[in-house]
Amino acid sequence: MLTNYDVLIRLLLAVLASALIGYEREKTKHAAGLRTHLLVCIGSTIITLTSIDMFPQNPAPITAAIITGIGFLGAGTIFRDKNNVRGLTTAASIWAVAGLGLALGAGAYVIAAAGTLAMMFTLEFGRIQYLITKKKRKWS
Repeated sequence: MLTNYDVLIRLLLAVLASALIGYEREKTKHAAGLRTHLLVCIGSTIITLTSIDMFPQNPAPITAAIITGIGFLGAGTIFRDKNNVRGLTTAASIWAVAGLGLALGAGAYVIAAAGTLAMMFTLEFGRIQYLITKKKRKWS
């Protein structure tokens, strides 16, 4: 049985973790920014908490549906223009933030913390790599 304290801590951590990811997407001017990432993570945390509370014997079917549903949301951020595909990283970050919500809703704090750090590293490293590659192309 989840206590009110458990619920509040998990939701607060969902807000903090997804705010870090969402802020990075917002500052780099991507379509899905802070609010989108916050809502996806909070929503998946709430659904996971509700699933655990209502169906403690088997919460998996409801939580598994989150991943499918978020896949459709992420697909809406992907655009193809001639030979370019844009929005894949944003779609992946939305999907990954839903995973954070699942982990936090289930109380897997270490997994969520490690996942948040890994996502931040990936997004920052990828941005730096992109800028370096862009400069090389410009000078070539």
